[in-house]
Amino acid sequence: MAGLRVDFGLLLEPLGFIKVLEWIFSIFAFATCGGFQGETTLLVSCKGVINKTVTAAFAYPFRLNNVVFSAPDPKRCGGTWTDVYLVGNFSSSAQFFVTLAVLAFLYCIAALVVYIGYKHVYLQNSKFPLTDLAITVITAFLWLVSTFAWAKALADIKMSTGASLIPRIESCKAPGTTCRFASVTSMGTLNVSVVFGLLNMVLWGGNIWFVYKDTNLHNQSNRISPSPGIYPAQRGA
Repeated sequence: MAGLRVDFGLLLEPLGFIKVLEWIFSIFAFATCGGFQGETTLLVSCKGVINKTVTAAFAYPFRLNNVVFSAPDPKRCGGTWTDVYLVGNFSSSAQFFVTLAVLAFLYCIAALVVYIGYKHVYLQNSKFPLTDLAITVITAFLWLVSTFAWAKALADIKMSTGASLIPRIESCKAPGTTCRFASVTSMGTLNVSVVFGLLNMVLWGGNIWFVYKDTNLHNQSNRISPSPGIYPAQRGA
């Protein structure tokens, strides 16, 4: 291929090594969030039913307001049990986070191909490093925004699927009906996704400097800086 000069040694330099870490961590970010599936469980006692398990299964993208609990029995507690939905739609924050992770993953692949095979072309055309710098800055900022938005959404998801949901269920307030919270799927993987979001933010933010060093902005600043040890000649008295 014309212009191809493969050099895997660039992966040992900060610019290439950090890009590999960004690629890996982006995979973990969208995998731990986008692959989650869980359910919340209640124990319901009502007319003709004692401690019947009812469940509501939820998953990415966490449109909880579309998730309904199963009925305690075919007779629906003698007609007192109506459809019970979880509360909240957190799809925007979840999809923002996962979409950014996927786009970052794809960009890292493209950047690594350029770094390994076309670094000489990358350095010869000043537009490539500047474009890389702009994308790196924007992505670091988006990781900041998306991670904190997703962390807030995750806290709300835990509230919506935890024991605090029972007081909001009207069917549990019917005479002769009692509801007890049983369990909810552990959200440890979702907590990990937030951690990977923060790590991605740090990586992309720290990589700004190394990308900046390859731009003509850094080269210009070096050219206009006075060289140390060179001083104008002084005339004697």
